[in-house]
Amino acid sequence: MYGLIGNVKCKSGKRELVVGLMKAMTRNGGTMAGCLSYVIARDMHDDDGLWVTEAWESRAAQKAWIQIPDVMASINLMLPMIDIFDQHLETEPLEVI
Repeated sequence: MYGLIGNVKCKSGKRELVVGLMKAMTRNGGTMAGCLSYVIARDMHDDDGLWVTEAWESRAAQKAWIQIPDVMASINLMLPMIDIFDQHLETEPLEVI
């Protein structure tokens, strides 16, 4: 398995817009083939922060999904609302419950 954990710092007041785009991206991204879990979470200590935790069958499945035109379009809409991708960790999930 392949996992990603990322911290996103949104521009002030833009977090909920980014959340909406992320939700749409996961709905419009086809079947998300190979995705075992995709969690979008608000940072409880940062009004502009988000955490995204992903678990995929393989790195190739995650890379293929991110290349889907609707997913790429959503990412391009989000980028102007994001200050920084603060932390980005690749993991090897052992189990998805």
